[in-house]
Amino acid sequence: MAYADELDPADSVLAFYATDLRRLREKAGMSQRALAKEALMAPSLLNKIEAAKRLPTKELSALADRIFDMDQHFTRLWPLVIKYAYPKWFRPYVELEEAAAEIRSFEVQVVPGLLQTEDYARAVLAVRRPHPDIVEEHVTARLQRQHILKRDTPPELWIVLDENVLHRRMGSVDTMRGQLEHLLTAAEAYNTVLQIVPFDAGGHAGVGGPFSALTLDEGPDVVYVDGFLQGQILAEPEEVREAARAYDLLTAAALSPDRSIDMIANALKELRP
Repeated sequence: MAYADELDPADSVLAFYATDLRRLREKAGMSQRALAKEALMAPSLLNKIEAAKRLPTKELSALADRIFDMDQHFTRLWPLVIKYAYPKWFRPYVELEEAAAEIRSFEVQVVPGLLQTEDYARAVLAVRRPHPDIVEEHVTARLQRQHILKRDTPPELWIVLDENVLHRRMGSVDTMRGQLEHLLTAAEAYNTVLQIVPFDAGGHAGVGGPFSALTLDEGPDVVYVDGFLQGQILAEPEEVREAARAYDLLTAAALSPDRSIDMIANALKELRP
């Protein structure tokens, strides 16, 4: 018996999506291979999607709505599928991030998720060598988080990076080059400020590790601190104030936005095929 035959749509949003897609496809008398051809994907991938072993794409969702005349059923369901692909402990932060008016982030090892390219995100997520299917699911979910930067009123984004981030190669040279080019493009956005803390700044207020501070339209501000296995959301006023102070010290130690852009450009020039 195929795994898809044993799916319970009540198990998860992904299982609900998968069983609905299969039910409507079979009701329409359409083979899996035929739908895969329309979706420009391998039949093996569609088979995994219908078995809830892989995440569906936004394009497949729109196609299914059109073919099966579902009035945006799958299109509206897709964001929920992506949301619940995040680890359970991370979902509250994603919801807060979507509601943030201002995001201030510090990273010492890698580019923050909101500014990662697809190839760079894949390289970062593959470091611990999880199953390839898991990597692809998390890449899809991570890229979906970036939709907040494409809204009509995106959040104010202030990113401080340790210079180490520019030189720690993740993936191939082409992957790293693409990521640095993306940083230069992002730095030009009106809502984004990007600064680099250079090596010669010595010790700085971020030596304790990466963190993000969110300013919300309603409710108290929060701080997210990365951890080895999972992160932690802090909301105590004293903790938020301490994070704000640390961030102020980081921006003071960092290069100006213009000089930071120059440093990224120089790091890009140093990359060779």
